[in-house]
Amino acid sequence: MLLRFTKMHGLGNDFMVLDLVSQHAHIQPKHARQWGDRHTGIGFDQLLIVEPPSRPDVDFRYRIFNADGSEVEQCGNGARCFARFVLDKRLTVKKRIRVETRSGLIELDVRPDGQVCVDMGPPRLEPQEIPFQAEAAALNYCVEVDGQAVEFAALSMGNPHAVLRVADVESAPVHALGPKLEHHPRFPQRVNVGFLQVVDRQHARLRVWERGAGETQACGTGACAAAVTAIRQGWMDSPVLIDLPGGRLSIAWAGLGQSVMMTGPAVRVYEGQVRL
Repeated sequence: MLLRFTKMHGLGNDFMVLDLVSQHAHIQPKHARQWGDRHTGIGFDQLLIVEPPSRPDVDFRYRIFNADGSEVEQCGNGARCFARFVLDKRLTVKKRIRVETRSGLIELDVRPDGQVCVDMGPPRLEPQEIPFQAEAAALNYCVEVDGQAVEFAALSMGNPHAVLRVADVESAPVHALGPKLEHHPRFPQRVNVGFLQVVDRQHARLRVWERGAGETQACGTGACAAAVTAIRQGWMDSPVLIDLPGGRLSIAWAGLGQSVMMTGPAVRVYEGQVRL
């Protein structure tokens, strides 16, 4: 059977988006691996699937597969593309959309200028909620990698993140340290690794090594995790502008117990069909 899909990106973090509301198919991890290959498939960082909701108080269900076939809980850049997609496909006429994910509910607000604001919910800071193996919650943690101590903040934005402060993102050891931290045994579900350079009180630069995808042009949840870390540590003040290789996101966070608000663009690239 042929399935219609849309290729989209949020700041260069690219997605294949499937409508399984008007189409019906059973998508498996092998399909994500096949389609995600940039040489023999469509190529993407994540496959986003739009499904009917399982409960009456939300509009859609949102599933996410990495290019390696692993299913993950959340994707911030993907959430913005999700909102743009369901409006473009006339699956809804709402400009404020409630969506269920594996990690809980999120709210998407499509602005008149085309930017999408995502209510990502409060950050989760307790080690068991990340998940991360530690005796108690702390501002910073330390693990050993190749005999060296590596210090970072750990939190969940619906998916696990480690955030390291660096002097310069250009020279940061993203490809050397990123995969080693991703697979560190103290992160039982692996982890996304952000390398954060604070420029001033409201401006930072960030590169992210994403679990199951490698370094991406942008990571929405990674930008949220970096902003929360910088605000908690006293390095920055909300709202903050985070520059990633693919572009800029605005992140606002009022403090403990409050939702993280992420605003940025979502772009449709092309339409296509793929054989299942």
